[in-house]
Amino acid sequence: MLRYLPFLLVLALLIYAFIDCLNTPEEQVRGLPKVVWLIIILLFGEVLVGPILWLLVGKVRQTPATGSTPSEWHRNHTTTWVAPDDNPEFLKSLKEENKKDESLLKDWEADLRRREDELRRRERGEEPTAD
Repeated sequence: MLRYLPFLLVLALLIYAFIDCLNTPEEQVRGLPKVVWLIIILLFGEVLVGPILWLLVGKVRQTPATGSTPSEWHRNHTTTWVAPDDNPEFLKSLKEENKKDESLLKDWEADLRRREDELRRRERGEEPTAD
């Protein structure tokens, strides 16, 4: 099983580079047209030249607008996690969902009452009324 590992790693890198190239917008592709990069990735994928060239040279790597390196940006910008029961937007969405459920339930109950009344009238032999 271990002898297949290098082949699987090369295949995974080839697939990753190919999909990354496909999903990259044309304005972020450097040097060559996107189609040429795809051909290079496929032709030279077995020797890792195509995928590695794409990852190193072919795509514009975006850095934060502050001009700092990505690691500096992450050190300076921490995000705080908020539990769902402390998040006002989440609580608001729950209330809206409950209102929709209550409205649907009331509609079902009204329809059930109407059908039961209709069945009772039929059992008594009365003519059904048009609602």
